[in-house]
Amino acid sequence: MHFKTVALIGRYQDSGLDAPLRKLAATLQAAGCKVLIEADTAKNTGITEHDAASYKEIGEQADLAVVMGGDGTMLGAARQLACSHVPLIGINHGRLGFITDIPLHTANDALASVINGNFETEERVLLEGNVVRDGETLFSGVALNDVVLNRAGRGGMIDVRVELDGVFMYSQRADGLIVATPTGSTAYSLSANGPIVHPNLSAILLVPVAPQTLSNRPIVLPDSGTLSLTITALGRVESGASVHFDMQTWSDCQAGDCINVRRAKNTIRFIHPTGYSIFSTLRRKLYWNHMPQTSDEDE
Repeated sequence: MHFKTVALIGRYQDSGLDAPLRKLAATLQAAGCKVLIEADTAKNTGITEHDAASYKEIGEQADLAVVMGGDGTMLGAARQLACSHVPLIGINHGRLGFITDIPLHTANDALASVINGNFETEERVLLEGNVVRDGETLFSGVALNDVVLNRAGRGGMIDVRVELDGVFMYSQRADGLIVATPTGSTAYSLSANGPIVHPNLSAILLVPVAPQTLSNRPIVLPDSGTLSLTITALGRVESGASVHFDMQTWSDCQAGDCINVRRAKNTIRFIHPTGYSIFSTLRRKLYWNHMPQTSDEDE
C-alpha cells in the first residue's frame, strides 16, 4: 500500500463538513488505512472517533493528506506541510477550485482508486521571500500561489523599482504588483490579465495591477533568480502598502522597503487520480468550449 496513514484536513468553517469527512474516513478505513484528523478540523467538526493530529504530527506520521475545502484551504495546508514533503490531494468543497480539483460527489470513488495505486503525481513550486527595511528583515513567508504588493486602503498608487538578480528591469507606478507561481497564474494574476502558465514550467510571473502606464505588461521570468521590489514612493503622505504571501500579510510597508522573492527550496507534491489533465480542469472551470458535448471524454 502506498498510503498507510492518511490525514484529513477540512475547511472546518463550512457547516455540514463532518458528514463528507466521515465518509472519506470510512472509505480509507475500509482500504486498511489509519486515519488522522487535523486538530482544528477535529475540534470544529466534532469528529472524535479518529486520532487528532497537529500539522507537525501529520508531517511526521502521514503518507498522504486529503484536503477538503477550497483552494484557500489547500494553500494553507501546502505551506504547513511543504517541509515534510507529505503529498496532497484536493477535494473541492468550495467554489472555483483549481487545485482542489476532485468534485465532492466523486470524492469517495476517486480516493479509493488512489489508495489502490491509480494515481499520478505532480510537483508544484513555491515562493519564499521577505520584507527588508534598512538591512533588517521585518517579515518572511512562503506562498504557493503568489506574493502580492499592493496599496493599502484608499491610498494612492505606489512607485516600485523592480530588479532581477540586481539587474534593473523597470520602475512602475501602479496599484500593486503580483509575483506568481504557475499554480498562482489562475488566481489573482488571472484577474489582473496575467497569462495562464502550465504548472510544469519553471517560471515566475510578474503582473502589474492597474498600472498607470498601459504599456506595462505582464512578463514571465525564469524561476532561478531573485526578484526585488523596492517601494520608492507612496501615493500620499498618509498612504501605506501591504504585502501578502498567499494569506499571510505584512501591512506596514513604507517607502524604502524592499520585498525579495525567489523560488523556495521545497516543492509541493500533488496527487491526482489517473487520467487527470490540467487542460480538462481549465475547460471545466473557465467554461472553455462551452457548447453541447459530442463526447464524454472530459467529464
